[in-house]
Amino acid sequence: MAEPKKGLGRGLDQLLPAAAWLKESDIQLFYCPVDRLSPNPHQPRRQVEDQAFAELIESIREQGVLQPILVTRTEQSEHYRIIAGERRWRAAMAAGLSEVPVLVREASSAQALELALIENIQRSDLNCIEEARAYQQLQEAFGLSQEQIATRVGKNRSTVANLLRLLQLPPSIQDDLVTGRLTMGHARALLAAPDDQTRERFRDLILARHLSVRQTEQLVQNDPPPAPSRAAPPPHWPRWQRALSTHLGARVRLRRVGSAETLAITVADETQLRDLIRRLGVDPDQIQ
Repeated sequence: MAEPKKGLGRGLDQLLPAAAWLKESDIQLFYCPVDRLSPNPHQPRRQVEDQAFAELIESIREQGVLQPILVTRTEQSEHYRIIAGERRWRAAMAAGLSEVPVLVREASSAQALELALIENIQRSDLNCIEEARAYQQLQEAFGLSQEQIATRVGKNRSTVANLLRLLQLPPSIQDDLVTGRLTMGHARALLAAPDDQTRERFRDLILARHLSVRQTEQLVQNDPPPAPSRAAPPPHWPRWQRALSTHLGARVRLRRVGSAETLAITVADETQLRDLIRRLGVDPDQIQ
């Protein structure tokens, strides 16, 4: 194990404010070569290469890594998996550092996953889709309810529920949320649309017309419901229509209106009508 270096003498609450659950007896704090660290495969953050990341690189190049990276041991000797701090680790490598301060936490794979998800959720730089996916991972991996998740991450249950609902949107709209083309307010309004095709149509209008959230809500509320599609007629109906037209000497049309089947007969004049009545076995002159 590498020797501790100066610069890590501040209190743990200053170095890692989110780590109040750590006991001093569990802490191992030292500098670790960057090539002995591996990223967390369950990291909810997807975007790292942005302007803020470039600024972090420059800050680390000038001042070093001020906040230790939280890690746990792996099966490989003297190698560690990152629980929290992957962004700092990547920035440190980009800045040319050969080692970074790490804080070792003994944790099982399941514990490491839960800690990583919760630590990332509690940070302010996750976008809403990354945060929602982290909540979804907590649900699927640990069977946590929305209430339990809210308690663990220190947020209201309604906040957790609203973020999880964003994952009901089609992937293209989720991507618009990640890139900032749409706001969460727009997304919540789109969730009121009846289906993904309608949501994507509204999304295109939002972007083309630069609609506000309120305008989007009105757009969704005022959209008329789609007209019910007319079912295709049975394939044997055309044959029936031709046979009846020949037999009756008049144009016949079969139609379906709601749940009822209708037969419409069209004649040119009263003479043809009287002939039709006779073909049906009735004498029109004898009708009282």
